[in-house]
Amino acid sequence: MTTLHCSLGFRVKSGHAIAIALGGPAASPIPLARAIVELSDPNVAATRQPFHADFGTAQEDRTVIARLVAMIETCARRSVDALLSDERLGGRRCRGAGIVVGSVIDPEKVGNLHIRAHASEGRLFRTVLEDALRAHRVPCTVSVEKTLLAVAVKRLGQSERAIGRTVGGFGRVLGSPWRAEEKAAATVAWMALNTR
Repeated sequence: MTTLHCSLGFRVKSGHAIAIALGGPAASPIPLARAIVELSDPNVAATRQPFHADFGTAQEDRTVIARLVAMIETCARRSVDALLSDERLGGRRCRGAGIVVGSVIDPEKVGNLHIRAHASEGRLFRTVLEDALRAHRVPCTVSVEKTLLAVAVKRLGQSERAIGRTVGGFGRVLGSPWRAEEKAAATVAWMALNTR
């Protein structure tokens, strides 16, 4: 019996990620699902920006940060658990995942405290998602959005135009909205499907 596979792609945002699931061989991927994966607690607003105290102010209380991070880790695990068991995946085994982020800068190298808080949150949401996927033995890679298309051209062996056409077709199947975030998540899902 042949095991069916799928791959996942995520575009991480503050407190959530847009997820796209693809099935089938990499040569002819099939769009399976689009979902919002909550990485924060919708009932606790502070979990969306745990390194901020107020608008424009960095959170400096390490106890508050630790409590919020623990909540975020729990939310990420629950959300990934739910996504991997989603009936739209049709029982497929997840072969791999790709995560698209805006930056992978080390927050400690950022001098401005407010910008450092944003960088810390970006790293946090990326790493809790990676950890939740790896807990399911799903290997994942991280791509920076501004270099994603160039990497995809090399990894998929297709032109930018061909990638754009295929990814645009996924949007016609999965429906609106089909913005840059969904396209980025679909592109890394396709790259993950191509992993041997």
